[in-house]
Amino acid sequence: QVQLVESGGGLVQPGGSLRLSCAASRVIFSINAMGWYRQAPGKPRELVATITSSNNTNYADFVKGRFTISRDNAKNTVYLQMNNLKTEDTAVYSCNARVTSLAVHYDYWGQGTQVTVSS
Repeated sequence: QVQLVESGGGLVQPGGSLRLSCAASRVIFSINAMGWYRQAPGKPRELVATITSSNNTNYADFVKGRFTISRDNAKNTVYLQMNNLKTEDTAVYSCNARVTSLAVHYDYWGQGTQVTVSS
């Protein structure tokens, strides 16, 4: 079991920045991968960025060059630094943790944090 708590969302103007945090209830080096997903109203959830236990990262094309995912193992926390935010980045951002055991994936989710980009 992994509990995840996100923070850092809010209202920001276009071009602004926010940093999201996801605090895990267990040591994250034991988690195979963590990531951020987002869901805008009326749209399906989509992957934003992931980071593995070996620090390999993956980004959706629409955030490359603007968002950075990172992890702090000492704090059991994963971050998403979001720069040059656009109105289309408005969504609920959720943290995910995937634990793989005996080839079975177990996904855990946080409650989500709202990001609103508006002037």
